[in-house]
Amino acid sequence: MTYSETVAKDLLEIHAVTLSPDQPYTWASGLHSPIYTDNRLTISYPKVRRAIYQGMTALIKQHFTDVDVVAGTATAGIPHAAWVAEELGKPLIYVRSKPKDHGRGKQIEGVLTAGQRVVVIDDLISTGGSVLNAVRAVQQAGGEVVGVIAVFSYQLPAADQNFAAAGLNYYAVTNYPTLINVAKEDGLISAAHLSSLQDWRQDPAAWSAQHAN
Repeated sequence: MTYSETVAKDLLEIHAVTLSPDQPYTWASGLHSPIYTDNRLTISYPKVRRAIYQGMTALIKQHFTDVDVVAGTATAGIPHAAWVAEELGKPLIYVRSKPKDHGRGKQIEGVLTAGQRVVVIDDLISTGGSVLNAVRAVQQAGGEVVGVIAVFSYQLPAADQNFAAAGLNYYAVTNYPTLINVAKEDGLISAAHLSSLQDWRQDPAAWSAQHAN
């Protein structure tokens, strides 16, 4: 079993990721989805969180050089970023979704010096919109973002397009195609479910429309 498969299995076992193709979830956007992800649960499982931050650290060492600062997205990316920063012996900052409406109105907490090379850590990448907002905040503060690392990625076409437009690469410890294959192998879903789940990743909006009732 690969590292990605092991972490995918962990996420399924602790119900950080749940699959329900027959009775879809309704996301905040109103779209119907066969998957629900809550990677915040991982922080309560030492073995799982260790596998995640060690996987993130390995990805950073593999794909990026001379990282000066580790940035976590508020709030779900912060604990993973903290463990990664500790593993790498690097400074940590975190990025709010928007500037504070009080005090000094800061969006970034911690110390960031102009020109420092920053890797941004998030828990989940769907379309990439929220983490790219954090990326822009770091860039506006003078940081040079080298890329993004996540716990889990849906690997949606929209994310690939958005990151390409931003000129950035992203990597995840594990991902949706790996997870649904692990779920199939473990008997959690049927072959028909697997086909439906694969269709969702290719076109979430069309899948949602087909499963609206």
